[in-house]
Amino acid sequence: MKILICFGTRPEAIKMAPVVKACMRHKTIKTSVCVTAQHREMLDQVLDFFQITPDIDLDLMQQNQSLNQLSARIIEKMDTVLVSEQPDWVLVHGDTTTSSMVALAAFHRGVKVGHVEAGLRTYNKYSPFPEEVNRQLTGRIANAHFAPTQKAYNCLMKEGVKKEEVLITGNTVVDALQMGLKLAKQKPPEYLKKLLNELKPQKKLILVTGHRRENFGEGFLQLCRALKNIAKQHGVEILYPVHLNPNVKDVVHKELGQLDNIHLVPPVEYPVMLGLLEACNLIISDSGGIQEEAPSLGKMVLVTRATSERMEGIEQGFAELVGANADKITERALFYLNHPKVLKKQDNPYGQGDASEKIINYILSR
Repeated sequence: MKILICFGTRPEAIKMAPVVKACMRHKTIKTSVCVTAQHREMLDQVLDFFQITPDIDLDLMQQNQSLNQLSARIIEKMDTVLVSEQPDWVLVHGDTTTSSMVALAAFHRGVKVGHVEAGLRTYNKYSPFPEEVNRQLTGRIANAHFAPTQKAYNCLMKEGVKKEEVLITGNTVVDALQMGLKLAKQKPPEYLKKLLNELKPQKKLILVTGHRRENFGEGFLQLCRALKNIAKQHGVEILYPVHLNPNVKDVVHKELGQLDNIHLVPPVEYPVMLGLLEACNLIISDSGGIQEEAPSLGKMVLVTRATSERMEGIEQGFAELVGANADKITERALFYLNHPKVLKKQDNPYGQGDASEKIINYILSR
């Protein structure tokens, strides 16, 4: 059997790394890895960490390219790849432009598609944008749907997907987290030590991330206002690895660059992020992956989005929706800093770290 695994962004690379490793453990599978490099530098960091060398690198990253330009280029380049590779299955992940366009290209060529992290829904096509439509489009194309949770499974059933084509697996991000922590402990990152040494140990640490398109403009201004308010409190330090997109980077550095207890750093490598997640007292983020990683570490997340397709963590108290609203972000952050919530790591609703093997065993059984 020949499997082509395709991804293009850092979050996809993290979540697909354990799938790649699981495929390679099976001698009956010929595995090829294709990256679109929708993200370049951040993607390469993850590949290096997990020691994955792509067989095909389309290198499609271009500054300020539109979604339509990127989509067209992915379909065009993937058509050539599919003709030359002739895979039995193409595996894609989640909700990126890479995932949906690779799935569409595979469908056009009659190649079966397996969708990792399938069934997540907000049913609001503009939130998150464009991810909600990407995942629904991929879901209409896929031949196998690997749902991370019961809620995701239920969404697929409601949409008429055949029961035998869906498997609840848990989320591969938990597999990646467990792999990543082991690798990072073998060789602790020097940059992580440097960052933590620059922070005052007696102060509480808030870790911030943000990159969603729907927060560009006013959303990031609201986040910055909230962080300014929180930074006024005694005993708080804020560490913010700032996304490279100019719509994020330019605003954040202009608004927050002069505050002593807000530390703005470039995007950090995956093992450094794992160390920061372990070290922090609270997380403020619009990241889907962090909503899934934090429960494994017993950390609370304030989600700066209007909607979430990861309601399991919110319902079980690992996360809270606060939107891009400065007053609410400030109020809830100060509440959790003053009233730390005790969270049990073993209650993680996103799985126990065996999702990748379940996915590969399902494909082999088909």
